[in-house]
Amino acid sequence: MQPNFLVGIDGGGTHCRVRLIDGIGRLLAECHGGPANIFSDADGAITTALTLVEQAFQQAGLPPAAQASAWVGFGFAGANVQRARQRAERWPMPFAARRIASDVEIACLGAHGGQPGAVLIVGTGSQATSYDGHSFRSCGGWGFALGDQGSGAILGRHALRLALLAHEGIVPVSPLTQSLLADFGHSPETLLVWTQSARAHDWAAFSPRIFTYAAEGDVNGVKLVEMLAREIDLLLASLVNAGSSRIALMGGIAQPILPWLNNRWNAYIVSPVADALDGALRLAAAASACPTPAAAAQPAQPLPSPQG
Repeated sequence: MQPNFLVGIDGGGTHCRVRLIDGIGRLLAECHGGPANIFSDADGAITTALTLVEQAFQQAGLPPAAQASAWVGFGFAGANVQRARQRAERWPMPFAARRIASDVEIACLGAHGGQPGAVLIVGTGSQATSYDGHSFRSCGGWGFALGDQGSGAILGRHALRLALLAHEGIVPVSPLTQSLLADFGHSPETLLVWTQSARAHDWAAFSPRIFTYAAEGDVNGVKLVEMLAREIDLLLASLVNAGSSRIALMGGIAQPILPWLNNRWNAYIVSPVADALDGALRLAAAASACPTPAAAAQPAQPLPSPQG
């Protein structure tokens, strides 16, 4: 049995992307929307993903009923938490077949073309996984409160804490700390109120500015980015010590942090051959071979190309 359509979903902590192709691999549509973390907001994440799938079919000029002949691969942030993944597995969906994995797992499949390898995602959050051709071995991905070392959200939190210390004269002021506090009218109370509702992607939004100031030599910007690089060094060391020899660094922090990392990783870091959506399509292509939700978590056989 071959599907009429394959759909790949990359649901990340900041945004969700959907790619629709036909049974012979022709691109039909791509859509994107807001965050899709099934641990922090399962209902919102799944609704966002399914809405984008509907939009992709509409964009391709296909009727809603066409979804019934689609195989779908979901990669969700938060799906490393088993109860969150199981909730998504139970959600009513109109597709012929589906598989649900974490966003880091589909990123790994895409980065290495379905072959063995490892990835470290450093974006809004952070997580690493390695794939041996049969199963995944993951670490991290425990969220902003407990983990996300080396991520944009943690970088943003470090930066605002430092900016507050500078504002109170505990550490030297710099153009970066002044710029960050200016967003809150140089008022610690305004900053405090903001933190009460801020989500991980809100903290991560400060990352580009921090890298810009660090590149210009701002003393606090350099301190923050060097701290971030050491956190990423630790995650890379974990993968290498576990036997990974090919590691794709992915996510919004991946490119700007490269010049700040220890040179020893140059022998291990490789460019991804494709993106996470390609990995989600590979997952979708294997959807009919997955008889139970539990099997979807860790593919038991090499995954086929989305082109068949």
